[in-house]
Amino acid sequence: MDDRILIAQIGAAHGIKGDVRVKCFGDDPSALAGYSPLHGEDGRRFTIAQSRPAKGTMLVVRFKGVSDRNTAEGLNGIRLYIDRDQLPDPDDDEFYLADLIGCAVRDTASETVGRVIAVPNFGAGDLLEIALDSGGSTLVPFERSFVPEVDITARVVVVAPIVEDDAEPEPDAG
Repeated sequence: MDDRILIAQIGAAHGIKGDVRVKCFGDDPSALAGYSPLHGEDGRRFTIAQSRPAKGTMLVVRFKGVSDRNTAEGLNGIRLYIDRDQLPDPDDDEFYLADLIGCAVRDTASETVGRVIAVPNFGAGDLLEIALDSGGSTLVPFERSFVPEVDITARVVVVAPIVEDDAEPEPDAG
């Protein structure tokens, strides 16, 4: 397991004084300031000078050393990480999404089909990206109907078979 946890991502500049919108991936966006400094994926460290809530999981943040819009615009898209030891240990029945990466993936018949390589979220919910043993990869919605079992201790994720209905619909009798 990686020793860094993705906690947020910098978005667009907000205003002219260097503020940026930040999408938080934790349960409590207001907790982000408590993890400062944050580690950028580009190697920079970001210390939060000020933050205020925005819509949903967003914050408007001013980082130390960023005082104008042009600098703020250059930060757009940077992912922010914290060291894993900054987070509390999850309860017995909980885990961090980062813990899924590297887990073996089995189908409901206990056949190994691949390994989790990423947990992306494109806005409609978390997905498991699975590198298939047969080659290539696939995305599976991280929902109980598709992923009925996760055993972090055993490092195994069980996925239900995805049934594709290629049959053409019956014409309406009318």
